[in-house]
Amino acid sequence: MDKLVLIDGNSIAFRAFFALPLLSNSAGVYTNAVYGFTMMLMKVLEEEAPSHILVAFDAGKTTFRHDDYQEYKGKREKTPGEFSQQIPLIKEVLDAFGIRHFELEGFEADDIIGTLARQAERSGLDTLIVTGDKDLLQLVTDKVHLLLTRKGVTETERYDVDAVKERYGLKPEQIIDLKGLMGDPSDNIPGIPGVGEKTALKLLHQFGSVEEVLEHVDELPGKKLRERVAEHREQARLSKKLATIHCNVPLTFDLEDIKFVQYDRQRVLELFKRLAFQSLIDRLGEAEETADRDDAQEIEVQIVHESDAQLDELLTQERLACHVELSETNYHRADIIGVALSDGERHVYLPWETARQHDVLLSWLADSSKEKIGYDVKAATVALRRHGVQVTGFSFDILLASYLLNPSESTHELSDVVRRKLDGSLPDDESFYGKGQKRRQPDEDELARHLARKTAAMVRLHPLLVEELDDARMMSLFSELEMPLSRVLADMECVGVKVDRERLEKLGEELKKQLDVLTQEIYDLAGTEFNINSPKQLGEILFDKLGLPVLKKTKTGYSTSADVLEKLAPQHEIVEKILHFRQVGKLISTYVEGLLKEIDPETGKIHTRFNQTITATGRLSSTEPNLQNIPIRLEEGRRIRQVFVPSEPDWLILSADYSQIELRVLAHLSGDENLKEAFVRDMDIHTKTAMDVFGVSEEEVTPLMRRHAKAVNFGIVYGISDYGLSQNLNISRKEAAEFIERYFASYPGVKAYMERVVEQAKQDGYVTTMLNRRRYLPDIRSRNYNLRSFAERTAMNTPIQGTAADIIKSAMVRMDEVLKEKGAQSRMLLQVHDELIFEVPASELDWMKKTVREVMEGTMALSVPLKVDVHHGPTWYQAK
Repeated sequence: MDKLVLIDGNSIAFRAFFALPLLSNSAGVYTNAVYGFTMMLMKVLEEEAPSHILVAFDAGKTTFRHDDYQEYKGKREKTPGEFSQQIPLIKEVLDAFGIRHFELEGFEADDIIGTLARQAERSGLDTLIVTGDKDLLQLVTDKVHLLLTRKGVTETERYDVDAVKERYGLKPEQIIDLKGLMGDPSDNIPGIPGVGEKTALKLLHQFGSVEEVLEHVDELPGKKLRERVAEHREQARLSKKLATIHCNVPLTFDLEDIKFVQYDRQRVLELFKRLAFQSLIDRLGEAEETADRDDAQEIEVQIVHESDAQLDELLTQERLACHVELSETNYHRADIIGVALSDGERHVYLPWETARQHDVLLSWLADSSKEKIGYDVKAATVALRRHGVQVTGFSFDILLASYLLNPSESTHELSDVVRRKLDGSLPDDESFYGKGQKRRQPDEDELARHLARKTAAMVRLHPLLVEELDDARMMSLFSELEMPLSRVLADMECVGVKVDRERLEKLGEELKKQLDVLTQEIYDLAGTEFNINSPKQLGEILFDKLGLPVLKKTKTGYSTSADVLEKLAPQHEIVEKILHFRQVGKLISTYVEGLLKEIDPETGKIHTRFNQTITATGRLSSTEPNLQNIPIRLEEGRRIRQVFVPSEPDWLILSADYSQIELRVLAHLSGDENLKEAFVRDMDIHTKTAMDVFGVSEEEVTPLMRRHAKAVNFGIVYGISDYGLSQNLNISRKEAAEFIERYFASYPGVKAYMERVVEQAKQDGYVTTMLNRRRYLPDIRSRNYNLRSFAERTAMNTPIQGTAADIIKSAMVRMDEVLKEKGAQSRMLLQVHDELIFEVPASELDWMKKTVREVMEGTMALSVPLKVDVHHGPTWYQAK
């Protein structure tokens, strides 16, 4: 049966924004409203199966209602930029789904929905309205039902005529009378002062409408009420008019134009990948094959099972594409399936059992004079070294090149690069093998053809990517920093970092005892036992039993999220205990139990994976496990570092940490004399900022002043808005805006730099770091204010963050060179944000302390000194 679904775009998006934490993807784009909206959209498509669908949006702040009442919606707070910039992304999601969206100057989304609902009703079409706004209940009829989001975006209540009557004792069309009497603070509809919902309903149950209430003022109960209604009768009529949805909007389309058949699954999948919506990708199900099987048949590949003269001859070529196929994405645990080679015309595949015993191939892999092109060379290097096979001579990595050329792309799978750069398609591994339990084992011929297509694509991509890197002036960055760094990271991953299992288990026992103590203290303060990990039970204790103020609700009840608890902490001792309980619980599950699982049984070490192609700014990240995220604000968290120890007896851990590197880069790039002075004089930068912003002496700076200054210092680097700063410091947006203004007044060079870099970005369409790392900003000249302002903030902070990333990467490459030149035993183990961790024999300690500082501080010449703090100890904890 045909059904029209009408979605109130702004309402659902706004609810999603506040229902979900402020999520962002790897490119730094906020996505929580987009994610929540898309979850709701997919749920509606699955459950309602509409034949017609439209999403209506508000076109602007001014509508025809402002002609009657200028203050309409006048008391609403300024919409957070973090929300507004997501609306274009939501529209992009709708475009991917093939769903029409519409807005019209002078009208609200409600009016568009009302007009279409009435059109559909006249055509005999059933209609479902999806919204978070109860005002639309007035549109409910026998043919028009309403799905009202209750909490969040996925929990809803369905209203038909009977449900409206059951809830309010009114007909749907009387909802406007209800608003006329009681008003609506969210829309700044005044109503009659002192008349709330209870009184308004009582009057409407008796008289039926605003007009009838006004006709019978003398019969109203109570002198005060009679006086109020008599005094504000025109205001009541106006309020009813303002609340009435206009159902005659001049639309430029009809119901035929909003038919919905099916969406382009591949287009949606690609967008979800870009937005990093992994759970929604999973919800789409197993990816469809993108490759044409007949096309895969066309490529001829030689499968080698023994010594072969043709293969030997191929290995004499000047340059070959070489691909090592692994059994899973976690290459530290993966088996090698086989090795594929190509010069563009000849394609060879060797199963691993053959390859590992093929002396000519092994010699070629270890020969640095034999130039090799690969994809994800680090993964191949680590996997081969686990099997005792040394590999050198990789001069070009397709993955690194694709990442450098556009770091904001969410995926750089070989299939994605082929799709973007070449005519034709290549199936991604998930499409070819399947996923999870559905992963299949293709036969040898099919596998060989698949890998031959990969290596053939690499050969074709190589000259194109070289040319693009040259044109972007990034060839030096690629060949002198990123390629050498991938080799350094491979070494670090293979070396791993030793973990004292016994100490980690003991720490886990201590933390469990501490958790037991905290549990009992919480029970004592609550006066009862309950499940502390249950948000429902915790909410009942905090808000029902202890009477703490409710700050936020979720779809299942009271919110007990960390940000809520932090705001409640000063009001009751139990809240601080609960926060501590959660922190200790996370340390046990994520870091004690999590790290124990990751210890390699053969080496006794953890071999983390350093990701070189994830962040848009050039920063490295760490996964499987994430060693960059060990919490160090809490003493218990810092103690996790006690379990990281040297792998040799009597060796030491050495830590070298850049001090305030991003702020030093900002001082250099901006040339601000005030900021530079602080670093030249080696002052505490947050104290200096507090002195300048608050106009006080160093002795007068309070801890709170310094904390606020610190938040602004780091916020400026990350392009923080007044909304973001207000959330960080728990102050009003007005105070946050004033604080940022005072900061720029104190550091005018920083403000000038920010303006200068934005102007340059508008000319170029991108920004660069000091080493010429580039980040494109396609929205920098957008007419859409929110897209443009996000791009402007990105333009301001990317050169700072990216240059800081380049500095520590350069230091890693140079330190690796120095260690090898010296023939030193010391090893680089980890990179964590601005810190490098080494294990060092006692005999090399003095030389390492001096050398590491010299290398790191001398990596790049700035107008302010780079400063490195070097510490050492028997564990990582004691090296801080």
